[in-house]
Amino acid sequence: MSKTKPSPARILLVEDNPGDVLLLRLALDQHEPDYILDILRDGAEAIRFVNEQWATSEPEPCVIVLDWHLPKHDGSLVLQSIRKAPGLAHVHVVALTSMISPRDEVEVQRLGVRLYRTKPTDLDGWHRLAGEILEICREPVLSAVS
Repeated sequence: MSKTKPSPARILLVEDNPGDVLLLRLALDQHEPDYILDILRDGAEAIRFVNEQWATSEPEPCVIVLDWHLPKHDGSLVLQSIRKAPGLAHVHVVALTSMISPRDEVEVQRLGVRLYRTKPTDLDGWHRLAGEILEICREPVLSAVS
């Protein structure tokens, strides 16, 4: 009897800082060598992806990791676009920030963010964050009804 290999976790990362992209990739590699990491570098690129490309990307992301302070359009606007996209609204979002503010905290709660975290300052912190992200990916997917 042959077992089918589970498909790799697909993570959509919206992050403009190349250093943070590298640190998350290194941390994910320590947990799970078989994953797909799609990277969008600013808010405009993310909104374009949500509005035009996500429907053709297979498999769909199990989680979206979103820098809250992006160039061109901030995380709030990107997240609003994600929540309005018919087939993407159910995907869990992890919002990252360099500094948590009470105003942003209210906004991420209103928009249904799964995790809201400050960006780690060391590799151990990135490793813990990567573990949390991959744990979300292991949860059953509850697709939205179209």
